[in-house]
Amino acid sequence: MNKFLTLATMAAVGVGSSVTAENFDLQSVFGLTVPSIGPSPVNWSNKVRMMTGGEIDIKVHGSGDFVPPFEVFGAVSTGAIPMGFDWIGYWAGQIPVANLVGSMPFGPTPDIALAWMFEGGGLEIIQKAYDPHNVKIIPCHLVVPEAGGWFNKDINTVEDLKGLNMRIAGLGGQALAKLGANTQLVPAGEIYVSLETGRIDAAEFSAPQLDKNFGFQEIAKNYYFPGWHQPSSWDSIIINMDVWKGLSEQHQGTMIEACKANIVDNLGDQLNQQMLAIEEIEAAGATVKRFPDEVLVAMKAAATEVMEEEAAKDPIFQEAYASLTAYVERVSRWSELQSMPN
Repeated sequence: MNKFLTLATMAAVGVGSSVTAENFDLQSVFGLTVPSIGPSPVNWSNKVRMMTGGEIDIKVHGSGDFVPPFEVFGAVSTGAIPMGFDWIGYWAGQIPVANLVGSMPFGPTPDIALAWMFEGGGLEIIQKAYDPHNVKIIPCHLVVPEAGGWFNKDINTVEDLKGLNMRIAGLGGQALAKLGANTQLVPAGEIYVSLETGRIDAAEFSAPQLDKNFGFQEIAKNYYFPGWHQPSSWDSIIINMDVWKGLSEQHQGTMIEACKANIVDNLGDQLNQQMLAIEEIEAAGATVKRFPDEVLVAMKAAATEVMEEEAAKDPIFQEAYASLTAYVERVSRWSELQSMPN
């Protein structure tokens, strides 16, 4: 019997119960013990099980259990694995718009990203890019603004970025490359050793809550802010489209609603944890600081150039970029109207 449950199997649930369960495997690109992100697909699975009364049972597996992390999308696309959990930006090679949704430099705050995704037409645009790959996407974990990254040298001017070997993903990496940095994508589990051995001079991964638990403060002296490259970002549940179409409309709707509930839980947890993490990072000896304004201005100009270039290459990227940019401009007026004096 294939170890991947690519089709639903029926099993009795509960003693003396006639309720049956459809069982599926899901592999995450992350280890399940990674703070915040790791437990997220497990929490979603538990919500789905509860909301369906046990009719859907999803077993969550960690990074590498079935396939290497960066092969999860392909495995879900072919049906080798029915479901996955990811950071959307990992699939930018196959889906250019995933770069924009995964991390739009100088883009929307989490509240605006959430509104655009579910109320502003974002999800409908993105799904069009996933359809040719036979994959259903459900945004399921909204990440708060990240840190700007860990650096073993001071960044005082734009010149300090030239020749810098940095682990950074997505459009932010392309922007830094325009400013002369040597960028690369290193899997999460290899970042510490890469910094420790000098393979890289700098690295970004996530928000302080996650970064702290990787121990980066032990080997990098400077922790820079803001997270210009990723002021908000999405992790998602991806489901093989044949599996998705085999579910009832009720169960499909439940999975989407469970993701929305998961987003609320994760936002509350993340916002509560960041300052605690920063205090621990400082206590360990790392210096928390901001990029100079002139560096941020240069990063923004480079990032805008990158996004306009990407939009010119791919029509769905262009549609999403135009939609999201217009949405941010429109709804930002609400924040301006509600702003209070200092």
